Amino acid sequence: MGYLKYTQYAYLIVAILFLYEAIMKISAGEATPWLSFLIAGMGIFMFFFRRKFANKLDNRNKK
Repeated sequence: MGYLKYTQYAYLIVAILFLYEAIMKISAGEATPWLSFLIAGMGIFMFFFRRKFANKLDNRNKK
């Protein structure tokens, strides 16, 4: 279960990449960067969700 501590950071990396892509689309003048922003938002949400879930599992294992 040690890999759960590291997989949450994969979501954060994906969110950063999609934020970068959305900013590049805006600077290039494309009209549809919203999907990239949506995926980045989901990645940030999943990061915090997985982090909370991992902490909950750690607390359960300590008891």
